[in-house]
Amino acid sequence: MKKELGVVMLLGAVLLTGCGSESATVTQETGESTSKQVTTQPEQNTDEKVKLYATTDGIKLDINGNEKDFDWKFPGDTGTNPQVTYTDLTGDGKEEAVIIIQTGKGTGLNNYDIHVVNAEDFSEIKVQNYEDIVADQIDSHVVKNGDGTLGITVKTQGKEYKFNYDFDPAPDYKQEDLAFGGVFIYTLENQKIKLNLSGSVGISTTYVCDFNITYKFDSAKNEFVADQIEVIPIEK
Repeated sequence: MKKELGVVMLLGAVLLTGCGSESATVTQETGESTSKQVTTQPEQNTDEKVKLYATTDGIKLDINGNEKDFDWKFPGDTGTNPQVTYTDLTGDGKEEAVIIIQTGKGTGLNNYDIHVVNAEDFSEIKVQNYEDIVADQIDSHVVKNGDGTLGITVKTQGKEYKFNYDFDPAPDYKQEDLAFGGVFIYTLENQKIKLNLSGSVGISTTYVCDFNITYKFDSAKNEFVADQIEVIPIEK
């Protein structure tokens, strides 16, 4: 159910038109019969396809006037509005609703969740999470060099990457592999899901390596899975 408040905030709505233009609106619904609508970008087509509403238990998703509640994590105002896109990601010629929500923000912390929803039956299409990608496709090893630097080895998708990090942020802390979970950021690019995942060392998180991951849709599994993984060392 929607929050029992005088004002229900519409988190965001985005329409992708055939010519690639985007529009976003923010709507306030009040106890009165009127509503206030603010357009944040110029739009060529004012027909809104997807809307999000905050509820007491998560999110209410509206696609073309049809609604369904989801228990998605939504922490409130993080300073970054949810990103809502209506486009074909599966390649079947039919649009899906794609919602990216910032779920964590702070010093050394930047987390996003992504949800892809079938616009016809409101079923959610799974997106492989970073934990499964790390477990299945990424092998890392961290060693302390004698000169106070760290030696880092990463193996993924048949390739091996070796590099040094200029200093050891925790000389007395034993760490055998990279840690993950502080930074994972989903984006959309050319109708592809992208994930920026950072690997870290030390007790006070120090990021030493980025993994740029591109997804593909696996129709047999009905799931978006990691397809390409690019490893980029982070310089001090």
